[in-house]
Amino acid sequence: MPTPMSSTIGSAGLATGLVVMWSSGFIGAELGTRDATADTLLMWRFIAAAALLGGGWLLLRRRRLPVRAVVEQSVIGILSQGCYVGPIVWAVGLGVPSGTSALIAALQPLAAGALAGPLLGERVGRRQWVGLGVGLAGVALVVRDDLSGATAPAWAYVLPFTGMVALLAASFLERRVTVPLATADALPVHCMTSALLFTAVAGAAGHAAAPTAGSFWVAVGWVVVLSTVGGYGFYWLSLRRNGVTRTSALIYLTPPTTAVWAYAMFGDGLGATALVGMVICVAGVAAATLGTSAPAGHGTEAIPRTPEPTPTTAATTSPTPTPTSPPTSATPATPATRGRRTTNARCAAGS
Repeated sequence: MPTPMSSTIGSAGLATGLVVMWSSGFIGAELGTRDATADTLLMWRFIAAAALLGGGWLLLRRRRLPVRAVVEQSVIGILSQGCYVGPIVWAVGLGVPSGTSALIAALQPLAAGALAGPLLGERVGRRQWVGLGVGLAGVALVVRDDLSGATAPAWAYVLPFTGMVALLAASFLERRVTVPLATADALPVHCMTSALLFTAVAGAAGHAAAPTAGSFWVAVGWVVVLSTVGGYGFYWLSLRRNGVTRTSALIYLTPPTTAVWAYAMFGDGLGATALVGMVICVAGVAAATLGTSAPAGHGTEAIPRTPEPTPTTAATTSPTPTPTSPPTSATPATPATRGRRTTNARCAAGS
């Protein structure tokens, strides 16, 4: 049984992995679009991810998934990958600053907090609301210098908002699926669905041919391993363990982490205002996540369970007094042995 210390370390590792891997997607987009268009990068990203994860699934799992589960996870994959990554990358390609896209996407925790109660029954306390508001203010400071000088058309700013809504919808839908799957089963389905979607998009635009530059394939490897397997893997694990509100709050740490990463890799500026914003982001996320309990029933990852026969309860015989003489000497009979109920517990397997 996990100790409080091991649970704390595990939660911290899960949060760190989510923030770092999720941030890697913005860096990978910068690397990949230097040699190809966004739809070309997305097409080959998800083809490679589907091949990697699908091959691993066939090698390690080798079990048939229920058709209903495949349909549900296909819809979640289209929303969480196709309708989230696609619009954001498209917006950046149209001239929307990446910081502005990050700021719009950072509205997700506030929307998640507002909807988690009525839709999922997750309680969002006053301290969490304060933390979400403080975190959003910190994100605004981090990306403030990126908000000026944009050349994108006005309608392009709707695209990041659309992506944020799509990811939020996928997050809520995942919590309400009728046939839950482990992340190792669900993620290959997501990537295969996204590969079909972006192959159709890139093919229709005449952008399906991959560049021959080695740097492009380095970028593809980056977004497959770090952003897709790592980013989405940690996201779904955190969602199942911690719930929508706490997981979404961690997204606030993505813009600051991306800024540090871009400074180290590309030499992008990192001013005093951005540093102050990072500190505020951390404070807001701490207020929204620390000291709050995870939603009931989400402590482990859900996997489909095979129905088991219900144990039959043995009949219970109540003791009945047997008179052998006058009532003053009545002696109760020995109670019958009661049947024992046995229950088989199955641990949910992590990915």
